[in-house]
Amino acid sequence: QLQASGGGWAQAGGSLRLSCAASGVIFSRNTMGWYRQAPGKQRERVARTSTWGPTTYADSVKGRFTISREKAQNLVYLQMNSLKPEDTAVYLCNLNVQGMDYWGKGTQVTVSS
Repeated sequence: QLQASGGGWAQAGGSLRLSCAASGVIFSRNTMGWYRQAPGKQRERVARTSTWGPTTYADSVKGRFTISREKAQNLVYLQMNSLKPEDTAVYLCNLNVQGMDYWGKGTQVTVSS
């Protein structure tokens, strides 16, 4: 089970921080990350990080967003700085374990200009 929190409203240039906690049976080798979906657009992978190291970002958020995690507690965070109106979307937490995707309920992020 994935529980996300931290969405909300921000002005352009502002910051928000998302959190996601995974519970249940979690394999030590996994990937956690964030996706987003704006109305009328396809779901986009924002950032993800794996327990064995690799971290990736979408080009649209590089330099502005930072993903981090607390492995022992299966927590993942997304620090979003320099927000833009085009960042407005529902953000979804994702856990991938052995090729299986698990999703939390989305949290709305709205950025006004």
